[in-house]
Amino acid sequence: MTNVSNSRSVRPFYRPMRPRRRDEPHRAATPLELFFDLCFVVAVAQAASSLHHDVAEGHLGHAVGSYLMVFFAIWWSWVNFTWFASAYDTDDDVYRITTLVQICGALILAAGVPRAFADGDFSVITYGYVVMRLAAVVHWSRAAVGDPRHRPAARRYAIGVTVVQIGWLLRLLLPAEWGLASFLLLVVADLLVPAVAERPGMTPWHPRHITERYGLFTLIVLGETVLAISMAIQAGLDAGEHDLWSLAAAGAIIVFALWWLYFDRPIEAPDRLPYSLIWGYGHYLVFASIAAIGAGLGAAVDVDRGFAHISQTSAGYAVGVPVAVFLLTIWVLHVRRQQHGVVVVAFPVVALLALLAPLGPAPVYVLAALLVALVTVTVLLRSRDVGPSATMASPA
Repeated sequence: MTNVSNSRSVRPFYRPMRPRRRDEPHRAATPLELFFDLCFVVAVAQAASSLHHDVAEGHLGHAVGSYLMVFFAIWWSWVNFTWFASAYDTDDDVYRITTLVQICGALILAAGVPRAFADGDFSVITYGYVVMRLAAVVHWSRAAVGDPRHRPAARRYAIGVTVVQIGWLLRLLLPAEWGLASFLLLVVADLLVPAVAERPGMTPWHPRHITERYGLFTLIVLGETVLAISMAIQAGLDAGEHDLWSLAAAGAIIVFALWWLYFDRPIEAPDRLPYSLIWGYGHYLVFASIAAIGAGLGAAVDVDRGFAHISQTSAGYAVGVPVAVFLLTIWVLHVRRQQHGVVVVAFPVVALLALLAPLGPAPVYVLAALLVALVTVTVLLRSRDVGPSATMASPA
C-alpha cells in the first residue's frame, strides 16, 4: 500500500489545512457535517415552537421580529460552517474538535431561544453565536497557514469575523432602545464579511457539495414542520378532539408540496460571484419560511380547537405569508434560471393567491389546494416548458 493510501486510511491528530478540489468527484456530506446539521435541529425546533406559541397568543409583531432575529443566528452559523467545510474539510482530530465546539455554541444558542422570545433577552443567544463564530476563526486561521494561494481571503475572513463578534458582545451593553438598530447594523456587517473576503479569488468550495448540503438542511427544516403539525394534532387527540384529521391532511399536503417544488429539478449552486452569494443568502428565506409554515399550521390547529387568541384569518396569514415567501424565493433562485413559460408565471401568481387565501373561509385547505395546483402545473408542463439546461442550473 502506498504512503498516500496509508495517510488516508488513518486519520491524524493534525494535518495542514489544504484546499479541497472544486471538481472533486463524488463529493458528499461527511458524518461530521450530518451530525452538525442534526444538532442544529434543536435550535430550529426551539425557534419554530416559540413562534407558534407567540402567534397563537396573538403577539404577532413580537413573534415575527423575534423569530427573524433568532433564525438569522441559527442560519448564519450553519451557512459559514457549510461553505468552509466544502473548501477545507481536513477531517483531522483538531478539525473535528473545533467543529464540536461550534456544535456546543449551537446548543447554547438553542437554550437561549425561549428567553429571547419571552423577555427579549438575547444574551444567551449571543454567547452561543459568538462561541460558534470564534471557533470558525480557528478554522480560517488554519486555512490561512495551510493554503498560501487563498491566504489573503482566509485572513480577511478571520479578521472580519473576529471584529464583528466583538460588536455582538458590545451590543449587549447598549440600551434596549438601540437593540433593533444595532442588530441590523451587525447583520449587515456579518453578511459583508464573505462578500469582502472572497474578492479577489474565491475560496475553493465545491458547488455540487454546497447544493447537497443546502438540500439536506431543507429536508431538516421540512422535518421540523412535519413534527410541528404532528405535535399539534397529537395534543388535540389527547384532549379527545377527533375532528382534526382533515386539517392534519391539509397540513401534510402543504409540506409535501413544498418538498416537491424545491426538489422538482436537479439544481446546483452557482459557482461565480455575485450570484453564489445571492443564492446562498437567499436560502435564509427558504429555511425560515418553511419552519414558519410549521409554526403557522400549529397555530391553525390551536384556532380550530378554540385555544388560540387569534382569528382564523390571522392563523391563515401565519401560514399564507411564509408560503408566499417560499414560493417567491424559489422562483427567484431556481425557477427563473431553469424554466420558462407558464411555470415561471405560475409561481408568483400562486404566491399572490396565497396572500389572499386567508381572507376567505378555510384558508389552510385553500393553501393546500393552491400548492397542489402549482405542483400539477409543474408536472404537466415540464416537458414543454423546460429548456435544454434542465438538468443543471446555468452559472450566473
